Amino acid sequence: MVKPVQFEADYVVVGAGSAGCAIAARLSEDPATKVALLEAGGSDLSPWVRMPIGYGGAFFHPGLNWRYYSEPDEGFLGRKAYWPRGKVLGGSSAINAMVYVRGQARDFDLWAEAGNPGWSYADLLPHFRKMEDYAGQPSEWRGRGGPIGVRDIDGAAHPLSHAFLAAASAAGYHLNPDYNGADQEGVGFFQITTRGGLRCSAATGYLHPARRRPNLRIETGALATRLIFEGRRCVGVEYRQHGRLFEIRARREVILSAGAVNTPQLLQLSGIGDAARLAALGIETRLDRPAVGANLQDHIGFDYIFEANRPTLNAVLGPWRGRIGAGLRYLATRDGPLSLSVNQAGGFVRSDPGRDRPNIQLYFSPLSYTRAVPGRRRLLAPDVFPGFMIGISNCHPKSRGHLHIRSSDPAAPPEIHPRYLSAPEDLDELVSGAAIIRKIASQPQIAAAINRELQPGVETRTREAIVEDIRQRSTSVYHPCGTCRMGPDPDAGAVVDARLRVHGIGGLRVADASIFPSITAGNINAPAIMVGEKAAQMIREDAALPVGWGSR
Repeated sequence: MVKPVQFEADYVVVGAGSAGCAIAARLSEDPATKVALLEAGGSDLSPWVRMPIGYGGAFFHPGLNWRYYSEPDEGFLGRKAYWPRGKVLGGSSAINAMVYVRGQARDFDLWAEAGNPGWSYADLLPHFRKMEDYAGQPSEWRGRGGPIGVRDIDGAAHPLSHAFLAAASAAGYHLNPDYNGADQEGVGFFQITTRGGLRCSAATGYLHPARRRPNLRIETGALATRLIFEGRRCVGVEYRQHGRLFEIRARREVILSAGAVNTPQLLQLSGIGDAARLAALGIETRLDRPAVGANLQDHIGFDYIFEANRPTLNAVLGPWRGRIGAGLRYLATRDGPLSLSVNQAGGFVRSDPGRDRPNIQLYFSPLSYTRAVPGRRRLLAPDVFPGFMIGISNCHPKSRGHLHIRSSDPAAPPEIHPRYLSAPEDLDELVSGAAIIRKIASQPQIAAAINRELQPGVETRTREAIVEDIRQRSTSVYHPCGTCRMGPDPDAGAVVDARLRVHGIGGLRVADASIFPSITAGNINAPAIMVGEKAAQMIREDAALPVGWGSR
């Protein structure tokens, strides 16, 4: 084997995704601190990334996307779930639907109450505000001037999105002009991460302004293969790039920000995981931690699809004439349908009044796909007739899965076992969500636009039929998290402590969605970026400690 080429940095960040971009940019603000950022993917200068609606083209793009699949899942009647994950500068923030949701204050308060000081919502609000450049009405809850552009879309949304909100209001769900403000509950237009008509990913907001700094080294096409240790301290990373093996040493710390799939994968490849399973793959155990890859959580959901009697985005994103017209408008003004997400409206509601907080997320998209395989939508191939979709997911699923490497090959995708719907409560909530969809669809404000319910169809009425439909058509909503859970006790399943240090290993932190003790309500990209902001602050605070901090 070719001897690795070595170089050094104070901090080595693995993964230029939502959290990793924030960490690398914030740490490199100090010109005396040398930061290296490793990313397995390549440049984000692609039209599928830069143009907001382009995420339809990135959904299966092999150069931008890891394109993971779960193992056949019993909850999905043996179907595999497709998991798009960003393999590009910006990570999944470069290929997602751009919906910006912080989560509920109670989500984070529960993190703190589980033994993680510093992670309550009051603690985290300054980080959310710092990362945000919100173009809406200023308030004590929102931030201005931060790296991530966030905009309201009410003035640009499709007329049917307005009709949906009027119908939801008539059904008893109050309008909320800012679900990222004082309270998440209610319905409204989604906020999206764009600026000037272009996607504002973590790479756009954090990395591009920082990349010319001489103390920041960015290596793309760099697949991390293992961590390097001296005793119980992590001192570097080995990675493969352009067919050669390299090694980078960290004078202070290695920070894993490779996401809920790749971070536990790299730990397991490096001998941190379930000793018995690692031994079966010929990997020497450095630290027996069965919790690495466990506690896997994800949101799942489904859509009810309606044929409309008036134009929808199907007429814009389907025929060539519509696409050309929308494209010309976008090129001229950076406005119009191509500057938005197709998830235009939605909200957070309770499935029954007895609940103490919202447990169902609503989605409205003014287009439809009845020909697509579940979980495999293509934004540029909607139905040839007008249609729209109302969807739901449950905010706090109880089901827990796990993932594990299938071999010692770093390029091999891991086994992913989501165990969807393994908790009966999840199925109950989704059944309740189906009733909410039909309740809203029956209101005259949106019913006037409906010819018929296409999927699952009005004949799907009994609980048994609805459950069967949920199992057949539900998909991942692409929010995997929790696989390196934060908590005070490694014997109780925690992988990192409240300062994101890996229990039992010095010089190594994890900072991405894998540290979530429990999943947050709604899309998780904003909380993932927030983890990067908070991690950078903690790393700077701990820099005052001796270089050997955390060795144990």
